[in-house]
Amino acid sequence: MSDKESNDIIDTSPLLPLLDSFLQASVFESGLAEKTLSAYSADLTRYLSHLAGNDIQDISDVMREDVLDHLIVLRQAPMSARSVARHLSAIRRFHRFLHEEHYCKQNPTDDFDSPRIIQSLPHVLHAHEVEALLAAPDISTDNGIRDAAILEMFYSCGLRISELANLHVMNVQLQESSLRVQGKGSKTRLIPLGTTAIQKLSAWYTVRARWTQKDNTVFLSTRGNRMNRSSVWQVVKRAAQTANIQQNVTPHMLRHSFATHLLDNGADLRAVQEMLGHADIATTQIYTHVSRERLSNAHQQFHPRA
Repeated sequence: MSDKESNDIIDTSPLLPLLDSFLQASVFESGLAEKTLSAYSADLTRYLSHLAGNDIQDISDVMREDVLDHLIVLRQAPMSARSVARHLSAIRRFHRFLHEEHYCKQNPTDDFDSPRIIQSLPHVLHAHEVEALLAAPDISTDNGIRDAAILEMFYSCGLRISELANLHVMNVQLQESSLRVQGKGSKTRLIPLGTTAIQKLSAWYTVRARWTQKDNTVFLSTRGNRMNRSSVWQVVKRAAQTANIQQNVTPHMLRHSFATHLLDNGADLRAVQEMLGHADIATTQIYTHVSRERLSNAHQQFHPRA
């Protein structure tokens, strides 16, 4: 994301006044040094931009996984483990303040052990892990058919969680093998639909037609309502547990895997940029760093003269 796009999102975020309250309290109550305060402001502005970009309007909706997702994005930037740890320190202090001041009932960073969290941040899934994840839902059940389609859409299309949860039926064109997605900054992009994604969506549409439909989004709860972010996230977590994947798998990690695997297989960087909806190609280039790292590791491991 470009600096301008990030600023546009955060300027309109209802979470911004919470940052102002935190910074004021840090000055008058905690007596933080000006340099530390400036670092906190920059780190937390970036964090709030991430939350706003994922359509989080209420601080009470922030989950542990949202924080992890942000740290993964930072690590992929790439950012050093030390710098990520500094960001996490600011985020933990911010959420502790909000909890203590009763802005929210829960602190999503309560059980975070900083060194362990930083060391265990995942990168991307290997191809065999993706296959295991996508095969995890029990497609003999209606919920399993829906969940299989959700997972396929994350990996095949590189969608953000908010984009998938808000995807309307009218924006999916199975006949044209494409879908229209409204991403950050209300920007619309066109994403190709592969054969497998079309098959899994078609199977889900057959089930969806039998369900109560209280919303026109593609994916519905068993009661016919639009699935919220937490429900979609649980689909990914259940599948990862069933597939026995040791990493902490998140929807954004599937987006990372989508981009990295495309580039690994020779996709054009500009095409990947368009599919991801990145305003700045520099944001997309983080995935070329991931690919080069994997190539370097393979060379070191297998070449006799490495």
